[in-house]
Amino acid sequence: MILVDANNTETGTMEKLEAHRQGKLHRAISVFICNTKGEWLLQRRALDKYHTAGLWSNTCCSHPYPGESSKDAATRRLKEEMGITTKLTELFGFLYKASLENEITEHEYDEVFFGITNDLPNINRNEVMDWRYITFHQLEQELEQDKDQFTVWFQKIFRKVHRNVENLIK
Repeated sequence: MILVDANNTETGTMEKLEAHRQGKLHRAISVFICNTKGEWLLQRRALDKYHTAGLWSNTCCSHPYPGESSKDAATRRLKEEMGITTKLTELFGFLYKASLENEITEHEYDEVFFGITNDLPNINRNEVMDWRYITFHQLEQELEQDKDQFTVWFQKIFRKVHRNVENLIK
């Protein structure tokens, strides 16, 4: 995976699990998809993921390969995880650090992408155990009632994503 500094400038590479164990700052991507009704496409992470297994999250997320652009990684992972291809727009980047289970630390500069499609997922069961469409209002209610059913990065950015795309999905 690509190690970066706080400005998202590459500083080197490291094996993915080792970077997470050491809490090294690295580049990540998060993709959010809505349909034309304005519903958000969420995925529930597979149970054998080494962190945040079984939690609900944005449509897909991952890390670019060395030499791969973040937009290309977002397009690739959307296809690999959800079986969807659509035009993606970069919204923003943000930095976060969170301690997770299994002595894992997510320390990421996360570049966030957004797309609109009515295509239904054809999920990769190695990555995703379930999916659903949900309105933003329903999502806010679920997060207020039980935020622990969602990944930490999703909790940190879902409102900012909504502010950035609400005019695009009306």
